[in-house]
Amino acid sequence: MELYSPWILLLFLILPALAFIKLRRHSSAAIKFPSLKDILHCPVSLRQKLRPILNIARFVCIALLIIAIARPRKGTILSEISTEGVAIEVVADRSGSMQAEMDYFGQELNRFEVVKKVFADFIEGNKKGLTGRSGDLIGLITFARFADTTCPLVLSHNVLLEFLKKTDIVRLRSEDGTAIGDAIALAAARLKKAEEEIQQRKVKLLESGEDTDKPEADFIIKSKVIILLTDGMNNAGEYDPIAAAELAEKWGIKIYSIGIGSAQAYTTIQTPLGTYKMPTGQNLDEGLLKAIAEKTGGFYGRADSAETLVEIVEKINKLEKTEVKSIQYAQYSEHFGPWTFAALIVLGLEILAGCTIFRKIP
Repeated sequence: MELYSPWILLLFLILPALAFIKLRRHSSAAIKFPSLKDILHCPVSLRQKLRPILNIARFVCIALLIIAIARPRKGTILSEISTEGVAIEVVADRSGSMQAEMDYFGQELNRFEVVKKVFADFIEGNKKGLTGRSGDLIGLITFARFADTTCPLVLSHNVLLEFLKKTDIVRLRSEDGTAIGDAIALAAARLKKAEEEIQQRKVKLLESGEDTDKPEADFIIKSKVIILLTDGMNNAGEYDPIAAAELAEKWGIKIYSIGIGSAQAYTTIQTPLGTYKMPTGQNLDEGLLKAIAEKTGGFYGRADSAETLVEIVEKINKLEKTEVKSIQYAQYSEHFGPWTFAALIVLGLEILAGCTIFRKIP
């Protein structure tokens, strides 16, 4: 709560002067007596003793009106976030080889679960250095033998995080594989189409003169990025990975490729005889991933552990910065009404009491 015109409160300085004048004022008697000797000994009634309440009520009324004139109001701080950011497609391998286990800060999780946790922190931020990507347009593409759009490019990241949580490794052998080229081509096409759709939407809005509440309508794509994560080599799909990278480079899309794997990788399997840890082979095609990244101006990073994966993601986060400009403004609601209403009530009660209980005769 604050006052729009606090200097109005200086009028409170008038109240002591009014009280002084009121007390010093001498009015002529309505009935004159030759002597007041006997009247001085007359008992004073309770109503006479309480009559100064009328003067107090008048001063309270004036005080309430002074506060009302000062315009008390309550402000709500509103923030408007600028809509310029990075369009990011996270392209994650969910083939059967991602079942190999990794240590995630004391937890034994498979590679795909580690990727999900790290990128959830990348999207919404954590206490370890990742600030989150609240101003970016982010989508999720997963692939094994086939590439799928798991979540389209969105600014509402709660939806994206729900899709990320529910996505799992492929279970059917017929769907297993690693279609890196198809995944890159699909991600590049999604980014290109998103940019075109935003431009078309803006043109339509300008032509119609209408406005929209959807933040995507005002979004400006600062840069387009693909973050590719895989632990294998391209062995499925129609598109050659290098050709898909060249297409991405043509559309101004940068690819950061991350190779996940370790020579000591293993998978835990359950058998009737107990639980066993089986070593897994290393099929990571680092040469291909490096070539894809270099073709588009990105970089390649090798993630042998959860810690190194976090470091690579933090590096990408720093390189692809989004300047979120927040404009704050206050919206005020006026609260002088209750003070004015209270002053009128006090004034009305004072007048009513002066005409009834504390009425003077004559």
